[in-house]
Amino acid sequence: MRASRLVSLLLLLQNRGRMSASRLAAELGVTARTVYRDVEALAAAGVPIYAEPGPSGGYQLMDGYRTRLTGLTADEAESLFLTGLPQPAAELGLGAQVAAAELKLTAALPTPYRDASTRIRQRFHLDAPGWYREADPVPQLLAAAEALWRDQVVEVRYRRWSPRPGVVTRRLHPLGLVLKAGVWYLVAAGRSEPRTYRVTNIVALTPLDEQVIRPDAFDLAEFWRAHVERYEAADIDETAVVRLSPAGIAALPDILGPKAARLVSHTLEPADAEGWRRATVPLESVPHAAAGLLRLGADAQVLEPAELVAHMGRTIRAMARLY
Repeated sequence: MRASRLVSLLLLLQNRGRMSASRLAAELGVTARTVYRDVEALAAAGVPIYAEPGPSGGYQLMDGYRTRLTGLTADEAESLFLTGLPQPAAELGLGAQVAAAELKLTAALPTPYRDASTRIRQRFHLDAPGWYREADPVPQLLAAAEALWRDQVVEVRYRRWSPRPGVVTRRLHPLGLVLKAGVWYLVAAGRSEPRTYRVTNIVALTPLDEQVIRPDAFDLAEFWRAHVERYEAADIDETAVVRLSPAGIAALPDILGPKAARLVSHTLEPADAEGWRRATVPLESVPHAAAGLLRLGADAQVLEPAELVAHMGRTIRAMARLY
């Protein structure tokens, strides 16, 4: 563990130049006292490292010194695909490996390419979750990722919303994990074709002593692309009939998203005497649909199905009691 930290400290100084003990400690997740000891160990091993005193001082390497200790460990190599996604990497328990792998990659690059890499990192950033939303809590994500990596069959207790809400037990063959708009999905095969399961809805997950036999032709990226196309283009069996004001219609792209709003716009009926229009809205689940329609406030009235109307009524009455 200490040897790995010494290499990381050395690569930090090589890649970033002069750094204070407090900055090094923050990067390495240790105390400043530990940094002092590590610097002494590097100097004793012949590394030309020295301290520059003063408010803007810190530790740095002699000009021109470069280490060749840039070999990646197996865990670091496996984490390379997440180097641009620090939050998902942390959720998968790979934050430290990603940071170490990125350091070693940067150190191995020639100076012009290293400078270009630094400029890109300074100028571009990916933030996966949508506005005004935090990433879903995913307590079973690490267990799902470990079973996926080991090709283990799992038994899950899964909270579903349709056709009947409740928690069901499923035996799944994990094939992949996908991060979509800040939400993790497990792609797994059961008794039929692969399906998707929202990881935050997995209540419990138990790995079984049975190996997953992955289909030779299965391509996760291609499967997900086709799944998204089918989901967005399909005529969903479950729908809701709503009555919308002109303001409600205008707000649909912000509430449902541009694609869903376009689908709804094709079902709009002629305006009534008050300017309101009926439309058909895809119904993924009653709670999901209610959450979106409630954001429209008094510019939307749910007409069907009865279950959604009842859910909306209960929610609005409960809200009214609060005010």
